[in-house]
Amino acid sequence: MSTTAPQTPQAPGLQALEERLQDDFITLGWPAKAWIPATSHQGQAVHDVLIIGAGQAGLALHVALGQVGIRPVLLDRAPQDFEGPWATTARMETLRSPKELTGPAMGIPSLSFRAWFIAQFGNAAWAALDKIPRLQWMDYLRWYRRVTGADVRNNHAVLAVRPQASGIVEVDVQAQGSTTTWYTRRLVVATGRDGLGGAQLPAFLQGVPPQFWAHSSDAMDYAQLAGQHVGVVGAGASAMDSAATALENGAASVDLLVRRTDLPRINKSKGSGTPGLTHGQYLLPDDWKWRIRHYINAQQVPPPQGSTLRVSRHANAHFNLGCAVQRVEPVQDKLHVHTTQGVFVLDFLIVSTGFAIDWRLRPEFADIAPHVRLWGQRFTPEAGQEDAELSASPDLGPLFEFQGDLPGLQHIHCFCYPAALSHGTVSGDIPAISDGARKLAQGLAALFYQADIAQHFAQLQRYAEPELEGHEWQPADSSARIRQLQS
Repeated sequence: MSTTAPQTPQAPGLQALEERLQDDFITLGWPAKAWIPATSHQGQAVHDVLIIGAGQAGLALHVALGQVGIRPVLLDRAPQDFEGPWATTARMETLRSPKELTGPAMGIPSLSFRAWFIAQFGNAAWAALDKIPRLQWMDYLRWYRRVTGADVRNNHAVLAVRPQASGIVEVDVQAQGSTTTWYTRRLVVATGRDGLGGAQLPAFLQGVPPQFWAHSSDAMDYAQLAGQHVGVVGAGASAMDSAATALENGAASVDLLVRRTDLPRINKSKGSGTPGLTHGQYLLPDDWKWRIRHYINAQQVPPPQGSTLRVSRHANAHFNLGCAVQRVEPVQDKLHVHTTQGVFVLDFLIVSTGFAIDWRLRPEFADIAPHVRLWGQRFTPEAGQEDAELSASPDLGPLFEFQGDLPGLQHIHCFCYPAALSHGTVSGDIPAISDGARKLAQGLAALFYQADIAQHFAQLQRYAEPELEGHEWQPADSSARIRQLQS
């Protein structure tokens, strides 16, 4: 991975856009005036909001919090300009979302990708654009961070999280070779698709030496696959992207090993994108929440057409359908991959089996993991509706807060993919990220006011800025005026 980020061109059009954006910020009163009383703990300042993660969810929340007068600090373990997967482990050529979606623009037209793109490349280029190139989206997010002035602390890794009954959350942070404890009143986990776990690894990989395989989300130099016979387990978007990347890097062949006898054709999650569900998922009865999310999971999301064609245009790509992997056996310098169709002799295997909610893969949350209430404890689905991902999802409160038997746990908010069952896909995906960020930010503002209500009432009582100074009128002689009117 390169450590030098591509620079967004400073075209005259981009400068004009930034001037327009700053004027929009003034018009909207952004950021709003700070209003939360400062607090300290053991002689150290306490942050109002710390956000773990400075990808698109964290950045959108930063802008939303600014709209309600709260300035968060964002912690990200990645170096600057490499937050999130876009410039590291993602391998798609373009985003899957339509270019027209406003993403994290937070209702500000001049903060949108469209405005950023047209400012540099013009309207004709926008009209000709099909999907947004992945690395260009990363460039946009880099620009977004800069123009919104997000307070991001890169190379800061969170090692432990300990909520306290007092309402303060202790956060151990490692940076520059040392570990310090930070304090915050509210902690937001904005860690993306694998936010409460990591790569889901199938059982057939147990005992297989790591030099023979990788998960599609792993950081890996695909050039090492040149001349090799590669297998890819799965047929989703990331499987296609991994297969295509291997082929483009000179793999001798790629065999996609697909359990299903056919690829799904319809993206059911796309059909669920209505404002009613975006804003109303949390209010649905439990059985309907489960039913909708399980249906989308069971139907599976097909790989994008462009990603599939990116693979199939190679003559040495082979789509093996109805070909479930049963076991994998290393034999000398090869892998014997046993499937329902027979044994494939391969040099390397890429498993594209998605992500799992697995707290064991997140040691920084070890102190809270045993106490978080899960959906499996809240709801028992009907026979045939079982879903391991949904059962493992956290049962969140109305403001994405964890719930459970640990005092102070509710001061930690889950603003990443595992919130989908409780709140819908408003905490990570591009289509509704602004909606989710606004909902959380406004809710946090209400919680802060409630917690500090005595101080705010005292401040209200002390408020003494005069609207009138006393010289704006002259008292009438009421008796004289009455006589005048009676005459």
